Amino acid sequence: MIHLKTPEEIELMRESALIVSKTLGILANEIKPGITTLYLDKLAETFIRDQGATPGFLGLYDFPNTLCMSPNAQVVHGIPNNTPLKEGAIISIDCGALKNGFYGDHAYTFEVGEVDKATQKLLKITKESLYKGIAAFKAGNRVGDVGYAIQKHTENEGYGVVRELVGHGLGRVMHEDPEMPNYGKRGRGKQFKEGLVVAIEPMINLGTHRINQLRDGWTILTADGKPSAHFEHDVAIVDGKPELLSTFQYIYKALGITSDEEVPFRKEPLVI
Repeated sequence: MIHLKTPEEIELMRESALIVSKTLGILANEIKPGITTLYLDKLAETFIRDQGATPGFLGLYDFPNTLCMSPNAQVVHGIPNNTPLKEGAIISIDCGALKNGFYGDHAYTFEVGEVDKATQKLLKITKESLYKGIAAFKAGNRVGDVGYAIQKHTENEGYGVVRELVGHGLGRVMHEDPEMPNYGKRGRGKQFKEGLVVAIEPMINLGTHRINQLRDGWTILTADGKPSAHFEHDVAIVDGKPELLSTFQYIYKALGITSDEEVPFRKEPLVI
């Protein structure tokens, strides 16, 4: 069942989403060779609680940590540990926060030191596909329109689009209807309406789209061992158009990156 949000509820969700955004920005300052994912996980938990929120993933479906930390060939749902990050790695950090009864949930894939050009391109194209999908998320369009936009942009580069894991509706529970696959046919699936809030999150592999799962019951890996990228935003339909509730601008401020990619999806500039 799809739960459409009121304008007041969307503003509460924006607050939760921005707590996640700020958390990822803090982590961006810390990511370098030698840092452990468990150290980053503790930083995130402390910051989220300091904002009067609760870590959205900790204990959800019995997940043991605040962050899903997935380096290199891990697609998603990696469990933080004491293994130091290595030069040239990439790491997807997926984070959630619960405040005022609503969840925020989004993700970014970071470079650790100097990354090879093929992997840099994977990250670039995957992030571009996220915004292609967001542009298709508007009143009257359908789930397949978003999936098609993401799939076309990434498969044109020869990448694999993960099938088994998808984006989702977001609200008082972490995973609501509708499911938001990163593949699909235009004009197919549930229709988008005013007040719908979703998490759009392309998970794109450098090689095959096929995946495996570790015995820990959580960690998802590419079947061929090649890198995977993951980017995610929370988006609402406001006045018939997609409006970002989350932002990567805290990350970009930490990393010294200038970008106007979010401008089309905001009514007014975001003050950081």
